Amino acid sequence: MSKQTKGIAIFVSFLMLVPFSTATFGRGPKPKNLRAGAVYVLTNQVNNQVAVFRRTAKGMLTSAGEFPTGGAGNPIPQGTDPATDPLASQGALIISAGNRFLFAVNAGSNQISVMKIKKNELTMVDLVDSGGVRPISLALHDDLLYVLNEGGTPNITGFTVEENGTLTPLDGSTQPLIGGVAADPAQIGFSSDGSLLVVTEKAGNRINTYTIDDDGLPSAPINNPSNGMTPFGFAFNNAGTLVVSEAFGGAANASAASSYSAPDSGILSVVSGSVANSQTASCWVVIPNNGKFAFVSNTGSGTISSYRIGSDVEWLALLDSVAGDTGMGSSPIDMTLSNNSRYLFVHAAGSQLVVSFRVKKKGTLTMVDTAGGLPLGAQGIAAK
Repeated sequence: MSKQTKGIAIFVSFLMLVPFSTATFGRGPKPKNLRAGAVYVLTNQVNNQVAVFRRTAKGMLTSAGEFPTGGAGNPIPQGTDPATDPLASQGALIISAGNRFLFAVNAGSNQISVMKIKKNELTMVDLVDSGGVRPISLALHDDLLYVLNEGGTPNITGFTVEENGTLTPLDGSTQPLIGGVAADPAQIGFSSDGSLLVVTEKAGNRINTYTIDDDGLPSAPINNPSNGMTPFGFAFNNAGTLVVSEAFGGAANASAASSYSAPDSGILSVVSGSVANSQTASCWVVIPNNGKFAFVSNTGSGTISSYRIGSDVEWLALLDSVAGDTGMGSSPIDMTLSNNSRYLFVHAAGSQLVVSFRVKKKGTLTMVDTAGGLPLGAQGIAAK
């Protein structure tokens, strides 16, 4: 067992003795207020809430309480394996570009919540119907918000975001997924310039793309086969490179990631296909602001892998199979970066922790802190 893993195990034992509402996890410099620096995790419980952690300039975390979304989540049943991923999605909780609002899915009540970020609290702004069943992922570009509804007959549906954060349904924005009821989608996301929407289908091993017109409306879905099996999370860099994780059905040590060029036509071209990382169940993907690296969480291995992204032809190369270690059984799922990309925050669902890492210039990771008390079934993470 590594020193890092032993440290997490000791910390988890400590967390079992300290209530979430009173525990203080940060050390060192004074934590920032919520508008200056914080990490947010969606609890995804029947009474859905957002758990908030203030963070210091050095990436250390302190609990700041929980704030209701006004809707219902979709938690895992009592007695279920704590590593269970109830929504199996990336993007259940996202933050606006100006760090003014949080947008959250309520998978149990088919709603989207908007919460305003204040210095010491989150306040409700709006609660709207998602336009479908079981919303699991959100995408935001400028004043356009799109939701991926996974249940029933899956669809995507759009909204305009008003200046005060309220949402207005966008007429004509609902489109189906190519795989229909058997799609088992994982994420919806915009390209960097907002010209494309992308949705991964785990069961169909395909990537749906939708071109976006001047009115913010999507085309019919365009069918792009995934290079590898079980495409899950993805992220774009500013150059338009799309990096997609491939879980390969959770097969041991079989995971990979592929890169694609993503033109405005929505027809993807594979650049680097299924670059293996020797880990298990690669699912979530984030790319720092410089666009040179991609980090992938490996839920089955309890690790984070890093990739290098080429600056000219979007090639992808494995940098480090184990760039970060959250511990055996920790089941890292959702990840997010701070605004300046100096810190990576990982939701280790199996340990009910948020783990923070310092991101170095060459794409290496150093663990900084852990903060706990999250409920089983929590899903979705965002940060400033």
